[in-house]
Amino acid sequence: MSDELDGPDLTAGLALADIADGAMVKGHAHGEAALLVRRGDRFFAIGATCTHYGASLADGLVVGDTVRCPWHHACFNLSTGQAIGAPALDAVSCWHVDVHDGRAVVGAPLQHAPSAPASRPESVVIVGGGAAGNAAAEMLRHEGYDGPITMISADTARPCDRPNLSKGYLSGAMSAETNPLRSADFYASHAIDLKLGARVASIDTANRQVILADGTKQPYGALLLATGAEPVHLDIPGIDRPHVRYLRTEADSRAIVERAGTAKHVVVIGASFIGLEVAASLRARDLSVTVVAPETVPMEKVLGPEVGAFIRGLHERHGVTFHLGTKPASIGDTEVTLDNGTRVPADLVVVGVGVRPAAALAEQAGLTMDRGVRVNEYLETSAPGVFAAGDIARWPDRLTGDAIRVEHWVVAERQGQTAARNILGRRQRFDMVPFFWTEQYDFTLAYIGHAERWDAIDLDGQLDADAQDCTITWRHQGRKLAVAVVQRDHAGLEAEAELEKLIQAGA
Repeated sequence: MSDELDGPDLTAGLALADIADGAMVKGHAHGEAALLVRRGDRFFAIGATCTHYGASLADGLVVGDTVRCPWHHACFNLSTGQAIGAPALDAVSCWHVDVHDGRAVVGAPLQHAPSAPASRPESVVIVGGGAAGNAAAEMLRHEGYDGPITMISADTARPCDRPNLSKGYLSGAMSAETNPLRSADFYASHAIDLKLGARVASIDTANRQVILADGTKQPYGALLLATGAEPVHLDIPGIDRPHVRYLRTEADSRAIVERAGTAKHVVVIGASFIGLEVAASLRARDLSVTVVAPETVPMEKVLGPEVGAFIRGLHERHGVTFHLGTKPASIGDTEVTLDNGTRVPADLVVVGVGVRPAAALAEQAGLTMDRGVRVNEYLETSAPGVFAAGDIARWPDRLTGDAIRVEHWVVAERQGQTAARNILGRRQRFDMVPFFWTEQYDFTLAYIGHAERWDAIDLDGQLDADAQDCTITWRHQGRKLAVAVVQRDHAGLEAEAELEKLIQAGA
């Protein structure tokens, strides 16, 4: 969606008395939807439509010198319009604001000129073509780096919008053309050397070079490891049958879509977020779907028993059958046999039992490991000039006081962006409040923070078959660690801002 040109013409100006401190006024300027924002005696004017999925920023939240998108928490700089926090990658328009005769008038466009990098490595090599790697490459250019950038990806496809693979594209609501994040021309025009279908065999940190599987040696001035995660593979009879699929890459999602065209009965193994999104998407294609998982309540370990029970009921109301507290024992041509002897019809099986960090290269290179790659607050590894971001990185979280590793799309992108800035000597702490969202049927939940353990869950509002409007809070020893919202986008942004203050205070 996009904002229509309603509200006042901001180029004609607004009386200062009509703009409260901290407020946003939505209108239009120079033929597009625009926001006029006041912060004390300062005024800003930027485009009003988020460049990620088109949400109206007028429904967002001003935090400091930024405005946050209500849907997926993209962050834009009020002074420049730059997208400084993923998942948005493109800037919004930005204009001068002239204040005279008691009015704020939106004027000519502002052009962003990045300051010179504090340091300039001879070259930057990025290993990995996922969320973190792509965001890092783009941020290097946004921050004014003009040296060589090489992105090495084992995938044969360009970096893609991975959340779309289990949501809109898999359900049929979105076309295949919506999957790539950028065109091939984008990488060429930004002088990003994208090497697809290329595997790295080893990393020589002493001589600062990456050795590819074909023997090619790629020197680096700075190196970012963004190798992501790999699906956990099952070891049961029949797992290698052609109708058994995992979902990680665009090719995986395409293969499932192709098989779904002739399948009638689907078994989803695993009740993870990915597994449940797959179940919802394939029900949208009118396939019979059965979910098999060892837990007794879906997502209980992450969301707690009450939310987990709601999610199960949500799927059951849409026709999904659950076999919980059990595991698959074998997979045949037309059925899955469970360990309790039950046989479930299946001409398509999708396995979603979790992922593990793809950290073998880092371990081989001698980097400090901790159930992933250990990094400091600047995403630096134990080797000079080597950074890590995304699903492999375990970083110090100042909110919980623990080192954490989070497998979420927006976290990976923001870590890639922060690593890029630090490669250029910016010395920016990675202090993001983790964020993810899930969409299943008409149900959307946004989760802010990170609670690996809790001793209290509070639910404000209603979450049942008749009403979905609530805020859920997870606490440990009285401390708020995470918040989830349903139909309360603005409350989600407020929770994010609150948790950011706690982090900045060194909570």
